[in-house]
Amino acid sequence: MPYDFLVDTYETERVKVVSVWSGFRDADLPVRPHPRDPRGRSVHEQMVHQCVSEDLWFRGMLGIDVGAPPLPRQETRLEFMKRYAEDSAKRVIALREKRDPWWEDDTTFFDVRRSRAWIMTRRLNHTSHHRGQLMAMLRMLGYAVHSNYGPTADTGGLMQDHAPTIYAYSSLEALFAGEAAAGAKAALPGASDWPVTERPAPGRTDNHDEQVRPPDHRSQRARSL
Repeated sequence: MPYDFLVDTYETERVKVVSVWSGFRDADLPVRPHPRDPRGRSVHEQMVHQCVSEDLWFRGMLGIDVGAPPLPRQETRLEFMKRYAEDSAKRVIALREKRDPWWEDDTTFFDVRRSRAWIMTRRLNHTSHHRGQLMAMLRMLGYAVHSNYGPTADTGGLMQDHAPTIYAYSSLEALFAGEAAAGAKAALPGASDWPVTERPAPGRTDNHDEQVRPPDHRSQRARSL
């Protein structure tokens, strides 16, 4: 099916959202990018926005209603994660049932008409945009960051340094079991001594056939979740 890739992508993106949310603590929910600037959403407000906006897009633009309130009864970190995971799983099932004509038909996107495939692509971009904002918030709070797409500074650096991809959990089931037990994320090696930039540096080459490893010791500057 030509549009299966959109469903496959959504299915993995929803896991990435919950994984990033698991990096915070309940005490972090009121935190904003700048404490005296209300224009920047707090961690809590980002979670609300993700749940409510996705519900509105799917119901209003794609005609998919999961039949549940978008927000959890108790707005704690773990309950947000459960609510979003449950609702997005139902959306995956509904999307799997759609055939090519449904994806290709135009529908209303705010004040214009767009195909459902176009709208779904925009939704995926919207989600990754806000997830990236929260990953920046994790850094601002001094937390280590697990992989979301590939290596991070805390998994060992850049791809060109042969740093591994290390996800916090192997699955949503493992995530919820671990977070219910006060956290059981995968261990991280910590940052390498290379700068986290693709700019050439002494001892590092940008030729992938001639890469060298950084010194074999790790910094303990970042604290693990």
